[in-house]
Amino acid sequence: MKNLQNIRILFIAVFAMLYTTTSTAQQNDEIQNYDQKFKLGFGVSGGIPTDGDDYDWALGGDVRLQYDLSKRTSLTLTTGFTNLFVGDDVPDLGFIPAKAGFKAFVWEDQFYVMGEIGAGFAVTNNYNETSILWAPSIGYAGKHIDISLRYEDYDKFNTNQVALRVAYGFEL
Repeated sequence: MKNLQNIRILFIAVFAMLYTTTSTAQQNDEIQNYDQKFKLGFGVSGGIPTDGDDYDWALGGDVRLQYDLSKRTSLTLTTGFTNLFVGDDVPDLGFIPAKAGFKAFVWEDQFYVMGEIGAGFAVTNNYNETSILWAPSIGYAGKHIDISLRYEDYDKFNTNQVALRVAYGFEL
C-alpha cells in the first residue's frame, strides 16, 4: 500500500513537471502582460468515502488563497476543517487539512484541473495521526462562484473520499 501511495505521488509530480515545462514558453508573454493577483475563497464540501467501511460521510469547510501566475495558471494554499462521520458508538475523526496546489484552466478560462498535496492533522477524539493527503480535482470557476469535484486520499485515516466543493471567492 505504501509503494502504491509513493507511485501515485511520483506520477502527479512528473505530470506537473511535464505540464509546466511544455507550457512555460507559451506563457512567458502572457505572464508579462497579465496583472497577477491574489484571490480568497470560502468553501463548503460534502463527501462520500470510497474505500473502507470506517466512515459514512464527510463534511468540511475551507479557506483557499490563490495566486494567479497567469490568466490560466494559479498556485493555491488551502486549509480548513473536515469531519469524517462514523456510525454509532465510534468517535468521528475531525482534521485540519493543509494543502498546496496548482490550478490550470483548460477550457474557456473557466473549467480547470487542479492537484493539491499536503497533510491532514487529526484534532478530535484522541486521534494522534497526521496523514499525507493528495487531491486531484476538476471544476468550474466564475467571477465569484467555484464548484469542483475532487478525489481526496488519506494514507493514515484508512479511507479516501469523493467530495463536492461549493465556494465563494473574490479578489484581494
